[in-house]
Amino acid sequence: MRAEDSGSNPDLQAAPDGILAARAASGDADAFDVLLHRHTRIVRAYVYRIVGTLSETDDVVQEAFLTAWRQLSTLRDPNAVKAWLMKIASREAYAHLRKRPDHDTLDGFDRAAEAGLLPEAAAIRNAQLQALSLALDALPEAQRRCWLLREVGSLSYTEIAEEMNLPLSTVRGNLSRARASITIQMAGWR
Repeated sequence: MRAEDSGSNPDLQAAPDGILAARAASGDADAFDVLLHRHTRIVRAYVYRIVGTLSETDDVVQEAFLTAWRQLSTLRDPNAVKAWLMKIASREAYAHLRKRPDHDTLDGFDRAAEAGLLPEAAAIRNAQLQALSLALDALPEAQRRCWLLREVGSLSYTEIAEEMNLPLSTVRGNLSRARASITIQMAGWR
């Protein structure tokens, strides 16, 4: 897919996700490219929080979008393409973690380089991210996944319930407990 193609058709740029997804499912690669450009940032942020390094994030996001392209025909509701992409990204990220060898990474260096901040600002930002990471790691898995899908993935409560195969009330409870725990853990950063 050529990046310049996605900007060449203003009609595609202005089209809602549902129309783009339907066109992409019919083989319109340009429509799929617009969807990718529209949602890459949120998918990338979500995957990064799961895998923890930029290099692995890029690999997982690429794999997720390839999977999405191959599975477009399985998308039942074109208007829900964002949630569908997030589900695919979630599955790919957790599959990647299961395959990843146990070793230390240099993810702290990734974050500082990506931010492009002055050293002091980068150190503060990295310390805040580390504190948030520790707070998230302290959560039970279900609470952490609910929080990530909601806060990073921007999925609705209903979409989270469907993705995790949980009752809506359980999702609400998990999110409430996760937010309370994170608020307590991050109190020093206010």
